[in-house]
Amino acid sequence: VQLQASGGGLVQTGDSLRLSCAASVRTFSHYYMGWFRQAPGKEREFVAAISWGGISTSYADSVKGRFTISRDNAKNTAYLQMNSLKPEDTAVYYCAADREGDSQYDYWGQGTLVTVSS
Repeated sequence: VQLQASGGGLVQTGDSLRLSCAASVRTFSHYYMGWFRQAPGKEREFVAAISWGGISTSYADSVKGRFTISRDNAKNTAYLQMNSLKPEDTAVYYCAADREGDSQYDYWGQGTLVTVSS
């Protein structure tokens, strides 16, 4: 499984961005998908996750109400819609795939940088 994250960039406080994660696998719908982020000098942290069929989602408290995770299994792609961005959202964002749905992510993308200026 190869994951390609894209959509990062430089934005201002309050702006929106949508990240995409394209997966090169025929059984994309068999994987939970997650987004994580790592800010400079900090450990990687969980952002959001979505179940196989997209029915169940979960979010970190810091992004709840501002970010939305979704997926299109026909396109083998997961998304992270980020609204009302804040400088503290600045980080490299990674997508990941979890085969068993047990939060043990098996595959990781290369990351896309999001920078939010104040």
